[in-house]
Amino acid sequence: MKHMIKKTVALVALGLICGLVAAPQAEAAKRPNVLFIFTDDHSARAISAYGSRINQTPHMDRIAQEGMRFRKCYVTNSICGPSRAVILTGKYSHLNGFLMNGRTPFDGSQQTFPKLLRKVGYETAMIGKWHLKSVPTGFDYFDVLIGQGPYYNPPMRTTNDAGEVVVEKNTGYTTDIVTDKALEWLKNDRPADKPFMLMLQHKAPHRNWQPGPAHLHTFDDVEIPEPETLWDDYSGRTSAASSQAMTVARHLSE
Repeated sequence: MKHMIKKTVALVALGLICGLVAAPQAEAAKRPNVLFIFTDDHSARAISAYGSRINQTPHMDRIAQEGMRFRKCYVTNSICGPSRAVILTGKYSHLNGFLMNGRTPFDGSQQTFPKLLRKVGYETAMIGKWHLKSVPTGFDYFDVLIGQGPYYNPPMRTTNDAGEVVVEKNTGYTTDIVTDKALEWLKNDRPADKPFMLMLQHKAPHRNWQPGPAHLHTFDDVEIPEPETLWDDYSGRTSAASSQAMTVARHLSE
């Protein structure tokens, strides 16, 4: 289930983008804006619209109610960085060259859908988690976390007025910072006469799980039901189940 929602939405959106870039550039001003919102490493059970017994996610539920929920879907690559490379390029990992996290940087010279949108008049931006070890290309503006990024006070890579790549310090909770930067770009920093494509990519809820200040005590008086798989010994299941690195007991602080 890891990354399932994120990449399913992305792949559907990529199909829509193919239609956007096919029209003449003169029609760009009439085209819809494109907003990708990605979260990281959560299953459907993290969202109340998908039946979570713990989390309440009214804003995501509204999107599900007014849009579409994906009940059955598949991913090209469920690993963090490689999945992002697949989304950007529309190519399998062995073709886009980004096979694993932490190794060779993503080759930003290859074709990506943000580049295609720029060609037909879109203003493009990338804000939040990048995780591809490279400087983003194909974007008019980027402000990205370095690697995974911490949950608090994240340094972020962007460009200054001279076009130089710099690292800026930020103070606060990363989810709030990334969201605020995206809102600032949407409201004040983009050309108002051009359609836009914004990739808003959160670190949360990737481990190690750290809530924001406003939610430190959200579950203090809540009884969380014991999961059916709490004592699962993975017998009779594939090695992927036993070798995963997503448990609270063994991987909370990684």
